[in-house]
Amino acid sequence: MTKTTCPDVLTQARTALRDIVPGLVALVRRIPDAHSGSVGTWTVGDVAAHLSHVFRFDTDAIAGRPVPEAVVTSEGMAEVNAKALTEDGERAPAALADRISALAKEFDDVASRPRPGSADWLQGVRLPPSAVACHLLVECLIHGHDIAGAIGHPWSIPRHHALLAVEGGVLPLISALPPTAFVDQEAGPFRARIALHLRGGGSTVMVFDRGSLALDPAGAGDVDAHISADPAALMLVFIGRRGIGAPLLGGKLAAWGLRPWKLARMLTVIKAP
Repeated sequence: MTKTTCPDVLTQARTALRDIVPGLVALVRRIPDAHSGSVGTWTVGDVAAHLSHVFRFDTDAIAGRPVPEAVVTSEGMAEVNAKALTEDGERAPAALADRISALAKEFDDVASRPRPGSADWLQGVRLPPSAVACHLLVECLIHGHDIAGAIGHPWSIPRHHALLAVEGGVLPLISALPPTAFVDQEAGPFRARIALHLRGGGSTVMVFDRGSLALDPAGAGDVDAHISADPAALMLVFIGRRGIGAPLLGGKLAAWGLRPWKLARMLTVIKAP
């Protein structure tokens, strides 16, 4: 029997984006009131406009064009996003839907013929084009969830898309960015080794050390606790869109280990950009 070669991560990410963008565009077009609330202080129109900005800078990164100057922390990205939203006055759902559709086509075209080597991303970080594409996938999945919630429309995040987003986008970003990027620097000292097991995927150990986060894929040494996670539930919990209680009760997350109390503390320390 001939062994089938699995497509590379960039190809998988392009396929996933082509799968979800039509539904995302339809969702934006369906927004009844762009000024209604969505996430934090953002309106649902702000969310859609922001998503178009992410398509723009991720496309530019793969194409080798300049990207915004940014410090990739929660505070740094809030500043960059606020500036972009202030400069972009478009909030009409139909116009934003058309913009996202056009940008998605441009992204796929650029990603079909990436420049050799790594892409220059935000904060001067160099990423493989696959990680840039998976970052865009994360943004589409999360902000699709935000828009759908704001307008009372269903939005599902398939496990295989979420797994690709986490393994191909989130974890490479944690490894590439400074170790302080994903940690709340005002949360106080915290040290822990947490083994993360992604259902349907692989495992890694998250190493927290007094304001820093690093990954240990080999998982050498003892760990304080383990998490077995459905990738979609993990994304929504880690990015603050959902509390941990319902996923635990529903079996989407499971935790165990010698020092399980460190898991609760970890959730107060993680601060996604």
